Amino acid sequence: MIKITDDEELELKRYAVQLRKNVLAIVKAGDDGHIGGALSATELMTALYYKVLKNIDPKNPKKEDRDRFIMSAGHKCLIVYATLAEKGFFSKDLFNTYFKIKSKLPGHPDMHKLPGIESNTGSLGHGLPIAVGMGMSFKMDNNPAKIYVIMGDGELGEGTNWEAAAAASHHKVDNLIVMIDRNKLQICGPTNEIMNFEPLDKRFGSFGWSVRSIDGHNLKEIIDTITDAPFEPGKPSLIICNTLKAKGISFLENTVGSHHWKVNLEQVSLAEKELDAIAKELGL
Repeated sequence: MIKITDDEELELKRYAVQLRKNVLAIVKAGDDGHIGGALSATELMTALYYKVLKNIDPKNPKKEDRDRFIMSAGHKCLIVYATLAEKGFFSKDLFNTYFKIKSKLPGHPDMHKLPGIESNTGSLGHGLPIAVGMGMSFKMDNNPAKIYVIMGDGELGEGTNWEAAAAASHHKVDNLIVMIDRNKLQICGPTNEIMNFEPLDKRFGSFGWSVRSIDGHNLKEIIDTITDAPFEPGKPSLIICNTLKAKGISFLENTVGSHHWKVNLEQVSLAEKELDAIAKELGL
C-alpha cells in the first residue's frame, strides 16, 4: 500500500489538470470525441501512470516485467493519448492528427500504431477477457507484473465480461486489478435505466471477486486502494470508482451529451478558461 503526502497529492492534481488540458486539445483538433468518459477517468489514469504502474519506460515500452494497462472502454482513448504523450511515449505534435486519415491517434486505441498501447480495444467487453488471459499467462511464466484495467460501467452489458469474470475467479487471477469508471451515464442515458447491474459489488462478489468502492476523483483514496491489491489472496480485485462524467468542465459534467461531444469553439474557449482557472488555483 502506498500512502501519499499532501504535497504529493497537490503535484498529482497538477498532473491531472494537465491531462485534462491535453484531452481538450486533442478533441479540439479532431472536431469531436468521447470526452465525457475520458475526463471521468482522468484521476484513475493519473494515479496509474504517476504512482502505480511499475517498470513503465517510454524508451523501452516492451520491457518484459512491465505492468500492463488496458483501457477496455476504448472510446475513452483521449485520456490514454493524453497520458502517454505527457509521459513521453510520443510527441504532443500528434494531437493535431487525431481522428484524421492514417493518424496514429484513431478513435479507438491501436497497439500497432503507438507505443504504450497494450491491446486494441473498442468493441466493448473485450478488454477484461484479454486481461484475464494475460494474468493467467504471467502466473504460468512467474512474471511478477500486474494487469490493470479500466472498464466503463456502460460496457457491463456485454456478456464476455461476465464469462471473463467467472474465469478470473476460477483460475485465481489475483494479479488482475480492474477499475470500473462508474460515472452512471452511457451514450443512450443513465446506465441503471438501460441495463441495471446494481448492486454491482454483490454481483462481482458472487463471481468470486474481492470488491471495494471508492471516490474515483480522490487521488489519495485511489492510490491507497489500488496499491493494496490484491485485496484477498487468490481473488481478482475490483474497484468501483464513483466518478462524474466530464469531470472538470462544468457545463458538460454529468450530461449524456458529453459522452460524444461535437466541438463548439465557443464552448472550447470556455472549457479552456475553466481548466486554466483550476491550474492557477493549483499553482501552475
